[in-house]
Amino acid sequence: MAEKLAPPRAISFLSASLLNLNGMIGAGIFALPALLYAGVGSFAPIAILLFAIPTACLALAVCKLSTVFDQSGGVQLYVETALGKFLGFQVGWLVICGSAAGRAANFIVLLSYLAALFPVFGGPIAQPLTMLALIAAMTLLCVAGTKVSVGGLWVGTLFKLTPLVLLCVVGFWVNGVPTQVKFPDFSGIESVALLMAYAFSGFTTAAGSAGETKDPRKTIYRSVIAGLVAVAIFYAFVQWAYIAIGPEAAETDAPLAAAAQKVFGGWGVVMISVAAIFSVAANQLTGFITYPRVLYGMGDRGLLPRFFAHVSPRFLTPDYAIVTYGIVVAAIALSGTFALLAVLLVAAEQVLFTLALISLGVLWKKNFRGLKDSTGPLWLLIVPVAVAMTAWLSFQVPASAILSTAAMLGIGAALYWVARRGVMQQNARSAKEH
Repeated sequence: MAEKLAPPRAISFLSASLLNLNGMIGAGIFALPALLYAGVGSFAPIAILLFAIPTACLALAVCKLSTVFDQSGGVQLYVETALGKFLGFQVGWLVICGSAAGRAANFIVLLSYLAALFPVFGGPIAQPLTMLALIAAMTLLCVAGTKVSVGGLWVGTLFKLTPLVLLCVVGFWVNGVPTQVKFPDFSGIESVALLMAYAFSGFTTAAGSAGETKDPRKTIYRSVIAGLVAVAIFYAFVQWAYIAIGPEAAETDAPLAAAAQKVFGGWGVVMISVAAIFSVAANQLTGFITYPRVLYGMGDRGLLPRFFAHVSPRFLTPDYAIVTYGIVVAAIALSGTFALLAVLLVAAEQVLFTLALISLGVLWKKNFRGLKDSTGPLWLLIVPVAVAMTAWLSFQVPASAILSTAAMLGIGAALYWVARRGVMQQNARSAKEH
């Protein structure tokens, strides 16, 4: 019998950190400074750094599980192992639906930035064709190899961060460094907390591709913390520079573009628009690299038909899973249903965090692969903060998101039985053939 093909472990610590960084930094950074300044004023950079602390506790708690797994799947794999195949399938279903809806929505954002620079992309025919071309390009790039797609991600990250760093440095040079900080009311901090939670979402992105990561039990955990620290510092740096350049830009819909115009003139707006295009594109490519690995892992472990576990003999990538994911994103984007599905993202993420924390408790109690032995006294502080953070975020979820998530879970339950039936029939046919 021929040896089963498997994707190589081509993702290093730096590449995993890059995936987490791009999972967090997308389109939001271009609107966040004005919103935070409107809520907490000059305290915004400090608020970002303070909010990163409970977020880091949640990240540590979720990604502690990555230290005892070396397969792809992330939270889906952790829940499947701790709580069973049914809940594992539901988590995978939510991850794929939520991420595909997010990709579809972000392609609309990406096209709006492109159309602002090149109006031809905003036409009724050009827009859907360009969207399909972008989806196809990212799909093919990811099929062509993990190293190739991660290489593309490095290029996108360079082009998105360089203009922002340049804006900040020149902004400080021209306007000086602001030193006065006014402490806001508690209500102001509460009003922007959910914005910051959204800004930091995506910190576990690299866990989905652990099966293609070098030394994943160490790399994933460390890369999550490295990515979170880097993003917190970067957000605070941009926010600080925005305040230095001129908070009067807070009234605009594109605060960083307004800040760039004040510093560089008209071409500054073009510079930030280009940065926005690459920022959203890099965030999109990150999703195409990581989320299909959830489908691949589920197929490899028998939660989905073996079709999804196929590996390209030429490129050694989970090609069928990647292409399927691209088709789903394209279908959602063209149908316009991403707006409805996006509502569930808020609640779905809290479901995932809650189940991940429960899984941590279950596997810790069993001392799964030495998990309890590697958990020191500091976790008596980390876990309660993570639980409190998840509980608080859950209470911020609107009723509409709860209802849509419940409906998606109902659909997921039906699909679970359909998928299980298909897997059993496939296994029966394979047994007869052998």
